[in-house]
Amino acid sequence: MALKAEDMGSLSFMVRRTWLSMRSAISVELKEYGLTSPQYATLLIVAGNPGCSNSDIARKVASTRQAANEMLTALEGRGLLTRAPNPADRRTQQLHITDAGSAVLAGAHAAVQRREAELETGFTDEERAVVRRWCETIGDKCEPGEGGWPGLGV
Repeated sequence: MALKAEDMGSLSFMVRRTWLSMRSAISVELKEYGLTSPQYATLLIVAGNPGCSNSDIARKVASTRQAANEMLTALEGRGLLTRAPNPADRRTQQLHITDAGSAVLAGAHAAVQRREAELETGFTDEERAVVRRWCETIGDKCEPGEGGWPGLGV
């Protein structure tokens, strides 16, 4: 017997279930572009924040710096982004998306938007706006401070 949302009792659990379900649906779309969800998110972040660092990526995709570095190495190896020394901080590198990365991102983003639109069928524009505003607000409130994500070392 399927549980109703009100029977689950935990908003966090409901959000997790939704995220895992959406991530699975989106992963199918991203396979065509040879991307994982974290890689797709990374390309989005770098495209929107040229010059960001490995630590910035780790924080935004909620991973360790080591895991983020491995992911960045794979994306760099495919020619989708570049790393360059940060002139203001020799300990960090600046990330930039390449033309090839922009092309892959454009295709992947269109596929993700198409799939998300399919998943949102039946919702009004107002309902979609409320959900997106709620997700953004909660995400901002849960964003780590200077200490990073607890337990992740970022």
